[in-house]
This record gives sequence, C-alpha cells and structure tokens, in this order.
Amino acid sequence: MSRPEELRAIEAVLMVAEEPVPPHLLAELLEVPAERVEELCGQLADAYRAEERGFVLARVAGGYRFQSHPELAGFVERFALEGQSSRLSAAALETLAIVAYRQPVSRAQIAAIRGVNVDGVVRMLCQRGYLEAVSRDPGPGQAILYGTTPAFLEKLGLDRLEELPPVGDFVPGPEVVETLEEGLRDR
Repeated sequence: MSRPEELRAIEAVLMVAEEPVPPHLLAELLEVPAERVEELCGQLADAYRAEERGFVLARVAGGYRFQSHPELAGFVERFALEGQSSRLSAAALETLAIVAYRQPVSRAQIAAIRGVNVDGVVRMLCQRGYLEAVSRDPGPGQAILYGTTPAFLEKLGLDRLEELPPVGDFVPGPEVVETLEEGLRDR
C-alpha cells in the first residue's frame, strides 16, 4: 500500500468512526506497524492545520478522531445545542472534578467532600456516560467506586487523565488566603 493510500484509508476509517480509533487498530486494518500509523496521523494533522481546515485530527481517549477546530467552537455549539440544554450544572461539574482527581471514589466520599447528597448527580453523570462503576471498596458495605470514562476524556479533548491540570492551579496562593482571612476578621 502506498503512502497516499494509507493516508486515505486512515481518513476513511476515522470519518465513519463514532469513537476515537486506537493506533493499534488502525495498524491492524492497514497491516502496518503502529509507529507508522502514528507517523501518518501526525502528517495528516499537520496538513489539516496548515490548510486551516474547520476540523482537526486529534488524539483523545487513547485514539484518533476528527473533531471541529477549537477556534470554531461557538458556531458548532450554536448548531448542536439549538433548542437543547445539555450543559452540566455546577453540582455536576464539581462532582466530575472530584471523581477525575480522586478516582476511584465512592458516593459517600464525594458527598463528604461536597457536603451534600450526590446520588442524583452521580446517577445523571453515569447516564450521560461520563462516570462508571470501576470497582468495589474492599471495606465494610463494599461501596461502589466510580471513575471517569473515555467519553469524559473525549469531551475534554484529553488523551489520558494525566493531562488534567494540577489541582494546585485552582487553589489560591497564601497571600490571597491571608487577605480573605483578614476580610473575615474585620466583619
């Protein structure tokens, strides 16, 4: 198979794929080494970027897929969400963040961190495919432990959980905490 045929074959498979396609699967389909697939996907991604296309070839959730260009998100969002409300609530986002950074974690642990009952939020996030039961706690009661799914990574445009920004990036520095404490003491 020639290089142009390999590139076209990758494009054809990715065009019909509903989920990111792992490089090893593309390698099997093309009957080439996975390293060759990585090289070809890099070439395709570079070509699309150079041509300033409305889409990109992204590596997310352990595989490759086509997705709309991030700069055009506003247009795509208006098109996809017209008449719908699929945004996540603050409670859902907080719960997702807790699970993403602390997984595997039980509902009770999430509730302890948030300070409220999270049963409904966890159920909704499981229904949407962002969370799933990954194991059971070996302790008393054997609580279900939850983790994030590939759909969660896909939605965030990440390949692995390790690409999440450090939690410290979201915590205020000591000077901000001191200023807040002074403001509370003055009241």
